[in-house]
Amino acid sequence: MLIYKIFRADEWQSYQDAGETDGAPIDVTDGYIHFSTADQVAETAAKHFANEDGLMIVAFDTEALGDTLRWEPSRGGALFPHLYRKLDATDVVWAKPYPLGETGHELPADVR
Repeated sequence: MLIYKIFRADEWQSYQDAGETDGAPIDVTDGYIHFSTADQVAETAAKHFANEDGLMIVAFDTEALGDTLRWEPSRGGALFPHLYRKLDATDVVWAKPYPLGETGHELPADVR
């Protein structure tokens, strides 16, 4: 199963340059890296990235992330994937622009 992380342009560039990341500032504060499922990612974008352009959506395989990935309750009691380790560059399955359109962010067709 694929899960998704939204990166701002500077966060994505830092991840690529360093080859690893602790995530966004909120991830560092919370002590884990926040992800969303295909069904959750549009709401995550609307809630936390409204009106931000230049985003990247990055896919990760849950099996490859191993037992440091936990499913924990969040918005409305829904289970969200949280990773309790750094992300390595080799964890990325694919990355695509997540542009801001007239009615919100335009989700790539690959998100499923």
